[in-house]
Amino acid sequence: MTYCVAISTREGLVFCSDSRTNAGPDMLSSYSKMHIFHPSPDQVFILMTAGNLATTQAIVSRLEQDLEAPDSVNLGSCGKMHEAARYVSNISREVQTDAQNSVNTSGIDTSASLILGGQIKGGEPALYLVYAASNFITDSDETPFLQIGESKYGRPILDRILTRTTSLEDAARCAIVSMDSTIKSNATVGPPIEVLIYEKNTFESNHHIKLDEEDQYLRDIKKSWNDALKTSFSALPRFDWEHRSSITPLQAVGTPFPNSQNDNPGSGDAG
Repeated sequence: MTYCVAISTREGLVFCSDSRTNAGPDMLSSYSKMHIFHPSPDQVFILMTAGNLATTQAIVSRLEQDLEAPDSVNLGSCGKMHEAARYVSNISREVQTDAQNSVNTSGIDTSASLILGGQIKGGEPALYLVYAASNFITDSDETPFLQIGESKYGRPILDRILTRTTSLEDAARCAIVSMDSTIKSNATVGPPIEVLIYEKNTFESNHHIKLDEEDQYLRDIKKSWNDALKTSFSALPRFDWEHRSSITPLQAVGTPFPNSQNDNPGSGDAG
C-alpha cells in the first residue's frame, strides 16, 4: 500500500511519501513514489503516485517520453497548472485503460491515483489530486492538503494543525508526523520517507530529503511526538468522581457499598 500527502501554504508546497511496495506478506520492497520534472527554468512539477506499481511506472515513463518529443503535448508545453493536471489525467486514463485490457478478466486491480503539484511562471503554486477515474480536484482554504493511498490514519493531525498561514517547515513536520502515524497503524506503509519542500517562485527543489528508519531526525520527531502525546493525555481533565477521594472509582459508577444488601428488603431468601 502507499501513503502520500501534499500541503499548500502561502509560502509554497510540501510533499511527503513513503517508499514501501507490497505484493504480499513475503514481498515487501522499496520504490520511490515521488517524481520531479523540470521541463524548463520556469516550470517545476512534482508527481506522487499510489496504486498498481506497473501502472504508475507506465504513467511516469509516458510523461518522460513525451518530454523527449518536443512537438508533442507534454508537461513543458503546459502554460498553466490546470492544463498540466488535465494532461496528466489524460495520460493516466490511457495507461490505466491499456493496463486493464491487458489483464482482462484476471481480477488484478490496475488502478492508480496521483497527486500533481508545482508551479509555472506567471501563476501560483498549485496541487491537484488525480483520481483513479482520471477526474481531478484541487485543495481549498478549508482543507489545504491532498492525500492518496492509506490516508485515514494520518489525517487527524492535518485537520488540526494546517492552515494557509502554516510555515513550510511546520507543514513538513506535520506531514512527517502524519506519515509516522500511518506507518504505526499500517504495516504496508513504510520508510524510507521522502520529503520535498518547494518555496514559492524558486522553481527549484532544493529541500528534498529521504529519511530511512534509522535516521536520527526521524527518530527525534517520533520520540518527541510520542512523549508529547503521553504528556498531553495525562493532563486531560479528570471525571467528577476522580476528585472524590473518599469514594473509589468502582463505587462511583454504581458498585454497591459493603453490607448495602442489608438495607434492601428484597435481598432476603425468596422462600
